[in-house]
Amino acid sequence: DPGADASLCGMAATGASGTNAVRYGTMRPNVLNLRVVLPDGRLLHTAGPRRQPRKRAAGYDLTSLFVGSEGTLGFLTQATLRLHPLPEATAATIASFPSVGAAVACTVQVLQAAVPVARIEFLDEVMADACSRFSGMGLPAAATLLLELHGSRRSLAEQQQQTEEIVRQNGGSSLAWAEGLEEREQLWSMRHNAWYAALALRPGCQGYSTDVCVPISRLPDVVVETKKDLEASGITGPMVGHVGDGNFHCILVFNSQDPEEAERVHSFTQRLGRRALAAGGTCTGEHGVGLGKRELLHEELGQEGLDTLRSIKAALDPHNLMNPGKVL
Repeated sequence: DPGADASLCGMAATGASGTNAVRYGTMRPNVLNLRVVLPDGRLLHTAGPRRQPRKRAAGYDLTSLFVGSEGTLGFLTQATLRLHPLPEATAATIASFPSVGAAVACTVQVLQAAVPVARIEFLDEVMADACSRFSGMGLPAAATLLLELHGSRRSLAEQQQQTEEIVRQNGGSSLAWAEGLEEREQLWSMRHNAWYAALALRPGCQGYSTDVCVPISRLPDVVVETKKDLEASGITGPMVGHVGDGNFHCILVFNSQDPEEAERVHSFTQRLGRRALAAGGTCTGEHGVGLGKRELLHEELGQEGLDTLRSIKAALDPHNLMNPGKVL
């Protein structure tokens, strides 16, 4: 489920995912082989030329090394991908909740009940209202979950019943399921326009998106704490996330010409990253380290981990030609 401007190798290089990742995984488990141009010009096939086994135990996992490397180890020029069959039946729905905590608790319970949900996306009340107005969907300004189920027609009915019961137990609205392609595309189009909907909250301002990922069991606490932090900081930062993976984003909309506001945004992003680390999570689930999270990466991996990454970087790119300054 790539973004509008995504390329396959770009998604592999950034370790990207998307709304389907809770069922089908991120790019990392879905890449079987990569063709990489190394910094010295040599051509590497990470699983061997023309190899595409579903699993392998031959040597180090070079494919996983380059997935998520953020352009620091080589140019990815070709990807061999795992394919998944299209489901016989698909149903999607929207549920509104009385609070952010209730929406995220519902997510955790759906997963713990082993409902094989394909997509489960979270919008806080600010994001739900912004998306509704931007896309003309008429949603209430409330914490919201977007859910999609895949399966056979018989199994889908059972999944829908399970999901409805859990939504109801958490105070969610009654569910109307959309099974037609046009209705489902309208729903997911609204979700994919979340970035533009957030920017529309403050025309003329800059958007900055940051993300973290935490264990599912800690997700409700971390999301609620983050919501309180946003409100206390006076920051416009609607929340949206692939909560089925424990991954959520804050789209921070601010005046970049205001040094005081810019500093508040920076301080918030650092607190968010450290909050995720304290919960046993990671400072970034899919946006990557780049320049802004190098300090957090050190805190996450420790000096030994960082030294190991630097040794790999030095071995493959001794002249530091590839994306110098990024990640490390």
